[in-house]
Amino acid sequence: MTQRKKWAARAGAAALSLLVTSAMAQTIAITGGMVAIGDGSEPIENGTVVIVNGKVMAAGANVAIPPGAQRIDATGQWVTPGIMSGFSRVGLVEVGAVDPTNDSEAPDSPFSAALDVSTAINPLVNPIAINRSSGITRAVVAPAASKSIFAGQGAIIDLGADADAVTVPRAFQMVEMGEKGAGNAGGSRPAAHLMFRELLAEAQDYARNPAGYDGRSKDNLLLRADARALVPVVQGKMPLLVHVESGTDILSVIALRKDFPALRIVLVGAAEGWRVAREIAAAKIPVIAGGLTDLPASFEMLAATQSNVGRMVEAGVLVAIGLTDRDEAFQLRHAMQQAGNMVALQKVPGAKGLSWGQALRTISAAPAEAMGLGDRMGSLRPGRVGDVVIWDGDPLELMSAPVAVFIDGKQQPLDNRQTKLRDRYATPGEGALPKAYEF
Repeated sequence: MTQRKKWAARAGAAALSLLVTSAMAQTIAITGGMVAIGDGSEPIENGTVVIVNGKVMAAGANVAIPPGAQRIDATGQWVTPGIMSGFSRVGLVEVGAVDPTNDSEAPDSPFSAALDVSTAINPLVNPIAINRSSGITRAVVAPAASKSIFAGQGAIIDLGADADAVTVPRAFQMVEMGEKGAGNAGGSRPAAHLMFRELLAEAQDYARNPAGYDGRSKDNLLLRADARALVPVVQGKMPLLVHVESGTDILSVIALRKDFPALRIVLVGAAEGWRVAREIAAAKIPVIAGGLTDLPASFEMLAATQSNVGRMVEAGVLVAIGLTDRDEAFQLRHAMQQAGNMVALQKVPGAKGLSWGQALRTISAAPAEAMGLGDRMGSLRPGRVGDVVIWDGDPLELMSAPVAVFIDGKQQPLDNRQTKLRDRYATPGEGALPKAYEF
């Protein structure tokens, strides 16, 4: 079968057997597929997933189907929770090199921690639709730091085909330590750690007496808005994502808990996390790591290895996979490849990989758990949001693709600008206008 016929077959199968409209029943039963819960367990043959009013009611073997449910036959296919990107900047960037389309950082702003990316998420950018059609249903969206070590407040979004993308605004605070943090703080790691402590101390001052905090004095490092934004962090009500790569920098971040015990730290990057995995596990700190970070791209990543994720998981660390490289605004769909590589590593002598179930967890339940949202999303456990993907094969294999994507129980379109261009030029024909004007 030619590639073009395969595209047509997938589209036809989705249109004929998987269409669920808002006018139909709010109860959906997906039956007969290879069902993966996303919690680390292995797939279940001939499983069933039931979605009721946008949430998962049940998933697994021998699941009772409510009367009147809209049935979808997934025989020969795979059914998983929607893939969740553990770290991204999707929705903030259309063209990275064009400043008017890039809202990931604010180099000329006087504010830092108070910046809120949820006000800039654009659900109409092409990467949203492209990644949705690849099975990505949710994403952690983080700002980038400019002048300060603090970048601002990130958000959790869904990739649904609607205008309401933000699931959780102001979901976490982002801070840069390591090499970039040192540069932003004045040129050294001691400067970065001193700045970190002083900024959080000022936030504590603001929390004790908001009316008495000036924010304009030459002795203040934070504007009032920035101090106010850091209050949930010092009180332990908001996760703090800390970008750090080297083993020694990770230990220094863990030590910050001595002065600020309430901090809910989540490490981002952690290329050398395997070297201090036992310390990370003992501190019960989650990690969002890149699955393909295996080269010494900088001095703080000299010990990078693709076995990093597997070794940290083996040590008991909760690890999610996220894109922490230049593709973080565009190619969230690489997460499946990275998770699949973790499975393949089990066959490489001397390497440390993951089981299939563990690998899927790094791109489904683990990102949600790292953000404190595991009870709401990320898996097919009862009560989680109805983010479900039906695949034509093993989702961790490169040749597999979604045949249906549901977000909050609503089926999503699988087309995007790329597929439209593909279909348009697959069988070009003459028209009244030049082809550039016919799209």
